[in-house]
Amino acid sequence: MESSAVPPAPGPRLAVLAVVTRNGDAGPQVLLVRRANPPQAGHWGFPGGKVDWGEDIGQAAIRELREETGLTGSDPQAFEVVDLVEEPHHYLLVAVHLAWAGGAPTAGDDALETRWVGLGALPRPLCADVPEVAARAQALTA
Repeated sequence: MESSAVPPAPGPRLAVLAVVTRNGDAGPQVLLVRRANPPQAGHWGFPGGKVDWGEDIGQAAIRELREETGLTGSDPQAFEVVDLVEEPHHYLLVAVHLAWAGGAPTAGDDALETRWVGLGALPRPLCADVPEVAARAQALTA
């Protein structure tokens, strides 16, 4: 008997978004990177990436922030999940707010650029859910 069943697709990958906010001279700001790699290459979003085996989401967010911006984050607090399905990718992105201790970001790893931006002046094009996640993160620190 021939089976026409399609094998199950692999489940979504777990990844983190390292969300860092600060109060700038002109108001609240969020740290963004312009992505070099798919999904959403060329778009502005939060530093982030896949969670490594044996790593918790807080450790992953701190590592990704350091790799993509050179900054050190602390006090991880998960606050949102974004379900990103963009063929052939499917990620569950856990947004993790990190405390910023200072320093200037420098693009590294798979980030083309990095910069602080005002919540009312987000660059385009944006990765999925950036305005909503940024606003929620800012509310955490208000």
